[in-house]
Order: sequence, then structure tokens, then C-alpha cells
Amino acid sequence: MPTYQYACTECGERLEVVQKFTDEPLTVCPACEGRLRKLFSPVGVVFKGSGFYKTDSRSTTKSGGAPASGSTSGSSAESSKPATEKSPSSTPPTPPPAPSSPPSGDGTKVA
Repeated sequence: MPTYQYACTECGERLEVVQKFTDEPLTVCPACEGRLRKLFSPVGVVFKGSGFYKTDSRSTTKSGGAPASGSTSGSSAESSKPATEKSPSSTPPTPPPAPSSPPSGDGTKVA
């Protein structure tokens, strides 16, 4: 059951009450018979990081299909390498071929 905090608008008395969700909120201060107001505060749990969505912990779908987007399994060793490291290449890349002249319409070459 949740704990609710109340504060009196007349005397400033603060109290905490354990209530069910279905219970009516308190309206009368037990100390001075003044009006109570419910206090709201931030929750004590903060979820940070990955792993809180259903797609974060699964690498494939239930039907055995492709890996879910955002999956980090499998390539963690490759992604941990620094960007400055490059694998040595055995041969330099070849340049693209030079453009050739278009053939003429009668089958003869133009010189």
C-alpha cells in the first residue's frame, strides 16, 4: 500500500498516512481541524541506461526473425576498438577505368 503525505493549510502540520488506492484522501487535519492538502514528491526510483525496454534484452524476435533494432550483442569487441586503428590493406585500391569514347552510329571509329 502506498504512503501519502499531507500538509495542513491552517497550522502547517505534516503527516504521512498509509492508504489503499481505493481509500478517499484525508481532508481534515487531526491537530486543528483545518483543511489538508496532499503533497506530491518525486519518486525514489530513477531508471537510467539501457535494458528497460523489451527490445533491449532480446537479440531476436519470438518468431526467429531478424535481430531487434538497438541490439548490442555480437559486435561489442569490434566497437570497443579505437577509431584511430585501421586494418592494413594488402593492395591499394585500383582507380576506376577511364571513360571510353561512345561508338559512332555507322560502326566506324572516329579518329
